Amino acid sequence: MWYFAWILGTGLAALAAVLNGMWFEAREPERSQPPH
Repeated sequence: MWYFAWILGTGLAALAAVLNGMWFEAREPERSQPPH
């Protein structure tokens, strides 16, 4: 059953990368605007 752990780990790593990219893109406009 090593393939199950490999698929699960790869899927979780890909999900973490996608969520990290989405979070970074969501924070980018907030950081680029000057404070009022």
